[in-house]
Amino acid sequence: MSNMCNYLENKLLDHVLRNVPYTSPTTIYIALLTSNPAEAGDITSEVSGGSYARQAITFDEIVDGVTQNTYDIEFPQATADWGIITHVILMDAETGGNPLFYAELTTAKTITTDDIFKVPISELTVKLD
Repeated sequence: MSNMCNYLENKLLDHVLRNVPYTSPTTIYIALLTSNPAEAGDITSEVSGGSYARQAITFDEIVDGVTQNTYDIEFPQATADWGIITHVILMDAETGGNPLFYAELTTAKTITTDDIFKVPISELTVKLD
């Protein structure tokens, strides 16, 4: 997951190059999408309903510009069909908020009633080159 959204790119450039303060979010959330949000961070295809809720995510220490999720990330059991999950996006709020990073899943995953979407420990990598 090295695709940075425009929002974060602009905040980091302002912070580093123009000395404009940027306060990092207290908590980062992962959201599930049924289409590509692209750099604009378009979340109009975020799953909704059926017990869906963004999940908080924590990361390991950053080494050489790379970090991974510290724990398994498990979404609630779906009480309705969520569709075909093709992308994930990191957000700075539990609802609404600003897009930070996004990635396409290696394999799209269809979530139907009673399914659980899970990201195992260390499977979500954020990398900057």
